[in-house]
Amino acid sequence: MNRQMNHPPVFELEKKAGCRYMLVTTVAKRARQIMLSKPTGDVKPVAQAIDELYNDELTVKYPAEYFQPSEK
Repeated sequence: MNRQMNHPPVFELEKKAGCRYMLVTTVAKRARQIMLSKPTGDVKPVAQAIDELYNDELTVKYPAEYFQPSEK
């Protein structure tokens, strides 16, 4: 596959993740799992994790603290 720097576009990935922080965190965690579980071949783990997120094979799970109301 011929990869371009902005394929898939970051704004589309950000919509799937909800925010840029969760995008980076989710992709990094999945890339680490890929590195530890199986040989990567010619596709790098980060690229594979991004493809999984883009193709809806990877979902973003928010921590429980994210949904608790903040105290003021």
